Amino acid sequence: MIDAVIELSDGRWGAFEIKLGANMIDEAAKNLVRLQKFFIADGNARPPSVLCVICGMTSFAYRRSDGVYMVPITSLKP
Repeated sequence: MIDAVIELSDGRWGAFEIKLGANMIDEAAKNLVRLQKFFIADGNARPPSVLCVICGMTSFAYRRSDGVYMVPITSLKP
């Protein structure tokens, strides 16, 4: 489900899914939202602060209505 996790020194963390094609963004976003709801329902664990799908075949970044960020791999630079 999650391909990458980034944790900050203050304990906040983000969940990332990495997909090759834009046709997989919706399913990846649903998985991330489901994960966030699981952590919220648990009550004992901190939910992710950021949900993001990184995609290889898209041309612009945006925030979806469900709160999941969609970021093209080409926008990630060293």
